[in-house]
Amino acid sequence: MIEQGNTVGVVGLGSLGLPLVELLVEAGVPVIAVDVDPAAVERARSRSIAAHNGMSVLSAANLVVEAVPEHRETKRAVLRTIAEVCPPDTVLVSTTASLSLMALAAESGRPSKLVGLRFMVPPAPGGTCEVTRTAMSEAGAASAVDALVSRLPLAVKDFGSAQMLAWQLLLGYLNRAVSLYESGYATREDIDTAMKLGCGLPAGPLTLLDHLGVDSVRDELAALHERTRRAAHAPAALLSDLVGRNRLGRKAGMGVYDYGAAGVVGSPRPDRTMNAVPRPVSRIGVVGSGTMGRGIAQVTALGGFDTVLSARTQEKAEAAIEAIDAAMVRAVRRGQIRPEARRQALARIHPSSGYADLGDRDVVMEAVTEVEDIKAEVFGALGRVCRPGAVLTTTTSSLSVADCAEAADRRADVVGMHFFHPAPVMGLVEVSRTEFTGDDVLATAHTLARSLGKTPVNCTDRAGFIVNYLLFPYLNDAVALVEAGAATIEELDQAVENGLGHPLGPFALMDAIGLDVCEAIQKRLHDVNDDPDIKSSAVLTALVASDRLGRKVGAGFYNHDLSPFHDVLGV
Repeated sequence: MIEQGNTVGVVGLGSLGLPLVELLVEAGVPVIAVDVDPAAVERARSRSIAAHNGMSVLSAANLVVEAVPEHRETKRAVLRTIAEVCPPDTVLVSTTASLSLMALAAESGRPSKLVGLRFMVPPAPGGTCEVTRTAMSEAGAASAVDALVSRLPLAVKDFGSAQMLAWQLLLGYLNRAVSLYESGYATREDIDTAMKLGCGLPAGPLTLLDHLGVDSVRDELAALHERTRRAAHAPAALLSDLVGRNRLGRKAGMGVYDYGAAGVVGSPRPDRTMNAVPRPVSRIGVVGSGTMGRGIAQVTALGGFDTVLSARTQEKAEAAIEAIDAAMVRAVRRGQIRPEARRQALARIHPSSGYADLGDRDVVMEAVTEVEDIKAEVFGALGRVCRPGAVLTTTTSSLSVADCAEAADRRADVVGMHFFHPAPVMGLVEVSRTEFTGDDVLATAHTLARSLGKTPVNCTDRAGFIVNYLLFPYLNDAVALVEAGAATIEELDQAVENGLGHPLGPFALMDAIGLDVCEAIQKRLHDVNDDPDIKSSAVLTALVASDRLGRKVGAGFYNHDLSPFHDVLGV
């Protein structure tokens, strides 16, 4: 058993071994860290880890973890060397994710002492791992690994049988994120922030890339591309450029980001809002009485802004405000807002039909359906009735912000502010500028988003922005894998949730978004960007045609109980 005072050895101080050593040290476990690469040893020592080149020091360890690259010959040689230098009762642990644990056990010379400890992403506080064993593993060896893991801030999960397919999905997603960054579309910080807040992921893709190791991801992508021949799997040029400059990620102290002893160092790239003075905002208008319009009006009213909610009819506007109040009542019951805050917010929202009451608004936020003609009609009306200097925003994520600006005949005053559903809950706003958007308008959008408790990220006017551009190819790839019979829906969701630490697997996430919404976004992104990775699948289209639209109707890829879902969304 690994108890206080017992020693753990770790061989391999790369993207997996080094963070594991750091977790062990933080937990107070004595560690012997070993790597045959002098550079890896020096990197570890620069982080105050006592690292060694020779394997003989492992003779003092009670348990030794091999965390070397995923090559059978390398792992077999390391395990046999550990068995030669360590006492007979030393427990051996392999971190293999794709090789046969049984074969490694047989070839290690100590088959009864070998146990598996799998990580799909590098270990970190709050992360997950999987403990595996063979039919030859002694109960005591497995218990020793269980005891060790119990001392670490990790959750033990069953990754299931589809973990390699989940890894394939992750590689494609990371590659697309690197390409997006390489194109200059958005900063590394905005890409990472958008995916963390927009999808609830434990880390943004570029941060995760650095933790996995830029060289490792580049090589894995190259091997995947050799198998699939898909352009989406051809490693982005930036990956090879980073590797060529020895920017291998966190293990090397530099990758996409630069790292010091305390984490990321350096300042984010300055943006256009830094020196611009935002326009004053006290009165807001919201056009649209649907789910998004109601959510935004609720957020602005709770944020202290006098808000006009405009719908096609007075009855629809009043019904929308009643729905907002019902949602706030539930929020009060859950302790999310105070009763007085609910009463004050309700007093700030005013129903309206048409556009006349929007004439004195400082900001008017369009939140109508994603149809070009309807948006053009709305912005044409706003251009006629809103006061000079009013900022006009659109919630679109798939249509052209510039087209909205042209319809309003106010090119400098229009900016995209894409809120995420449900708006009262989600913390991200994608701020999309056109080439004509004024710097003060961009600064106003950022300042307003922050005043509403949201985090804004910058992107330019292109369908999909950041989140949908990266998310929907990943979702489409997941459907394609299941459609091809490579895994079941449940297996793939299990691997993504338990192995990668995502809050929802791809199919559970599509059900939460709405399959009709997913199909519409994919069609739009495919049509606008001519992107083969976003073409809607036949399976998704068939489910939409069958009215299996996801959790909102009780059936999608899964069958759902509607009551808790509606309570969470406040509907």
